[in-house]
Amino acid sequence: MLKQDKLSLGILLGLLTPGIAFFLYYLGVFMPRGQHLNEFFLMLKNNKQVLPKLISICLLANGIVFYLYTRKRRDLTARGIFLVTMLYAIVILLLKII
Repeated sequence: MLKQDKLSLGILLGLLTPGIAFFLYYLGVFMPRGQHLNEFFLMLKNNKQVLPKLISICLLANGIVFYLYTRKRRDLTARGIFLVTMLYAIVILLLKII
């Protein structure tokens, strides 16, 4: 499935990869401190300045996946990943403005 060159696959990868990176970030940074996932979400809810920064960090994973698909010449999939990354960037800008 991951060897296909489809725009829909790129959109799906672009949406899932930051979510996976988010949980990996939680497992690597906050779980060793003894902070549970619900406490982590509560901290994000109460501290609005951290959320855009965390989303930006998670988007680095999209950059890696985008790079891998452009190297394999799967341009439609890479285009979908790039599209979703730009949508995330708009969300980050809106979160910083609000």
